[in-house]
Amino acid sequence: MKRHLNTLFVTTQGAYLAKDGQTLVVKVDGAVRMQLPIHNLGSVICFGQVSVSPFLLGYCAENAVGVSFFSEHGRFLARVQGATSGNVLLRREQYRRADDPAASADIARAVVAAKLANCRVALLRAQRDRPEAEGAERLRSSAADLAGHLRALQAESDLATIRGIEGMAARDYFAAFDDLLSQQKEEFRFRGRSRRPPMDRINALLSFVYTLLVHDIQGALEGVGLDPAVGFLHRDRPGRPGLALDLMEEFRPFFADRLVLSLINLRQLDADRFRLSESGAVLLDDEGRKTVLTAYQKRKQEELEHPFLAERTTVGLLPHLQALLFARYLRGDLDAYPPFFWR
Repeated sequence: MKRHLNTLFVTTQGAYLAKDGQTLVVKVDGAVRMQLPIHNLGSVICFGQVSVSPFLLGYCAENAVGVSFFSEHGRFLARVQGATSGNVLLRREQYRRADDPAASADIARAVVAAKLANCRVALLRAQRDRPEAEGAERLRSSAADLAGHLRALQAESDLATIRGIEGMAARDYFAAFDDLLSQQKEEFRFRGRSRRPPMDRINALLSFVYTLLVHDIQGALEGVGLDPAVGFLHRDRPGRPGLALDLMEEFRPFFADRLVLSLINLRQLDADRFRLSESGAVLLDDEGRKTVLTAYQKRKQEELEHPFLAERTTVGLLPHLQALLFARYLRGDLDAYPPFFWR
């Protein structure tokens, strides 16, 4: 159980939440584990097998404390709110800014800056760990290219140009991606990003993990009352969660790419766990998917210090914290949206 941004995150399986006067009480196996004044909370987010008493739900609804429920692995299930909800005002502000090119550019620039900075960290860490390895110079060169794109981005206010910078930076990053592999290089040779369909093993891995990640972020956005479909960097398209894709950009190198590289470099996944479909797509087999899902959930349990909040949290809660920060920004509680920067 953790508390961030006036939000209680309950991840302990079997926890029971009840009301005692004006206090929220968390019990596990009948023992009190936590007590918090309800008026100090803005929301409660429950993961997995967490029970909430009807009296507490009613009291939270009456006092504008939203209670959200997710599966243990982060899939959004439901949100309980009272009759008066701030969601409509929050979403109106989201839609208003999405229709404002200048406001959209501010948000897109912040998200892209975090993505580029985090990609650069990934390249520099690999180069530092293996300074004499083949490809170290390409890693340094690509990191320098990303630094140049970051400088160009800071002064840019045109949304189309920001998207163009993001595209060029992505190409420079993936041009060095093969040099991030230290093991199984022949089996997982990377020749460029291919999406629909993935044409090699490493693209199959990237696409699968990106899909898991965007679903987690979509659930986090729904949990705080935002519309996952309306983004700023990504244009509106039927069936596409634009805002979830926006926020995912910050996490691609830190979470998804890092996980994929670990699976390969630590030999937790080998080339036999892939199959070629009739369409020519390379896909994970059932055992391969299980291996990735296990590693994905394990990664979410790792702890770190949030760079903006300066508080200890878990990797799995990062999308929820960023969603909360984004909602606070839209409500005017923050002057700018603070994206996630990998340190």
